[in-house]
Amino acid sequence: VALSPSPDGLLRFGDTVMLINTRRTENPECVLSIVADLSDITTHLETNSKPYLRGPCQVGGASSIQPCVRNAFIITSVDETADGEILRYEQNFALRTTPGFGGELYLATDHKSFQKCAKKSRLQEVSLVKQLDFLCWWKLLYINPQERLEHEGFPVQVNTKLLVSHCKTNQCLSALSDHTLWTVFGKESEITAHTFLDSHKAERDCNHWMLMTADPGDEESRR
Repeated sequence: VALSPSPDGLLRFGDTVMLINTRRTENPECVLSIVADLSDITTHLETNSKPYLRGPCQVGGASSIQPCVRNAFIITSVDETADGEILRYEQNFALRTTPGFGGELYLATDHKSFQKCAKKSRLQEVSLVKQLDFLCWWKLLYINPQERLEHEGFPVQVNTKLLVSHCKTNQCLSALSDHTLWTVFGKESEITAHTFLDSHKAERDCNHWMLMTADPGDEESRR
């Protein structure tokens, strides 16, 4: 899987990106990734097609930052915005897994309930689903709450710390280093939708993400 290059440093609809949770030195970075096993893989029996993931699937925070099907997501419009248009702060969008084996699943969450919540923390569960609806709508928030309002509508730069906020529940995507999951890929951080605030009413680093694209130099070297 190849991430999209960004020659002007701005995020656009249709870009393939990785979501990296930026932590302090005591907790290494982790990447939003698909967590799946054989029960999540299917094929079209009629056409004997190649296998692909079917929803719903779990997600986790993996330590590997090498782009692959597990951690590549496509910035997808929810309001008929064309691919190639610039993504702006507070603008609604969806995150979709890649075609083919990735299954084109959408990142989703909803209010927690007794039956449906994150396994370890019991907070709001995040998963990948087949159907695109309002539960799959997200928006990006400027990192500094004191400057957030004035940045609304501004273009979003790649590789910049920001918040990924869920439109329905108003909870921010978070990676919990103190709640780990053992998966077929190893030990990974639990991913939830929950906003953690510090004493200054600013979001904690577990809510801080970067949407990473390819280095433009890598694209030039492949030509």
